[in-house]
Amino acid sequence: MRSEHIDETVVGRPPWYRRIDWVGLAFVAPAVLVVILLLIYPLGTSIFYSFTSKHLIRADYSFVGLENFTELLTDPLFWRAFRTSIVWTFASLVGQLAVGFLLAMGLNKIRHLSGLFRTMLIVPWAVPAIIIAFGWKWLLNDVSGFLPNLLNVIQITDGRVSLLADPTTAFWTVLFINIWFGSPLFMINILSALKTIPAEQLEAAVVDGATAWQRFRFVTLHHIRTVIGLLVVLRTIWVFNNFDLLFLLTGGGPGDVTTTVPIYAYRAGWGLKQLGTASAVTILLLLFLLAVSVFLFRILAKWESEDN
Repeated sequence: MRSEHIDETVVGRPPWYRRIDWVGLAFVAPAVLVVILLLIYPLGTSIFYSFTSKHLIRADYSFVGLENFTELLTDPLFWRAFRTSIVWTFASLVGQLAVGFLLAMGLNKIRHLSGLFRTMLIVPWAVPAIIIAFGWKWLLNDVSGFLPNLLNVIQITDGRVSLLADPTTAFWTVLFINIWFGSPLFMINILSALKTIPAEQLEAAVVDGATAWQRFRFVTLHHIRTVIGLLVVLRTIWVFNNFDLLFLLTGGGPGDVTTTVPIYAYRAGWGLKQLGTASAVTILLLLFLLAVSVFLFRILAKWESEDN
């Protein structure tokens, strides 16, 4: 007679719906609903529309396959906007990291009124982008702006120039503004990381005869590199996707000097009403940023494994 094996762990086990933590699920459900409404649904519709001839005005549309992507990848304006986005993101990150790091190192040495200095330096990051854009446009106005008039008075320029309207200066002007705007985020996070460095390690390095550069490289930088890496990942995504500051300052002009991929997508979707093309741009942008994020997170994982 064949004996049947009975799993003792299953005997007396309640059904699956009784094993669910319904209270915890009730607390999580609103956040899940928000994610579905604000992320999953728009992403799904963007993927769907990227394969169609969807138009913002016409109700009817058809399935066009990869036609939108093919047109984009053969459009010189798209590649010009993509190159501008690369330069914009890379230069912004380098500038924000350099300025924020130097400010953090300086604040870390200050013993008196450090809280006041931190508060003053964090102000640009706390101000909304629309206020920053209109404030800088007022300062750079070629008629009554402070900076053009100052440059004219000290005879650096011949007449009052419009830095945001000149093709040779527009990009570098908005780049400077973005570095000024984003540096406080690096500053405050790097400063917090500097405060966590054990003083005993720095003292031991001094006793061992380490130079200032060696203490910085092997002690200070080693402790804060993970924080810097996370900031670079986050700011890479944010700066590459940046739309409001650039659009409010220049609208992507003059010409297409400051046209980045988000502004290109805006022009395609809301200017030309070609929602299918705009959706294809956003999908390509998503894929590119996912690839960059995976690459950067692998570097962070390698650093964490070395630390452990």
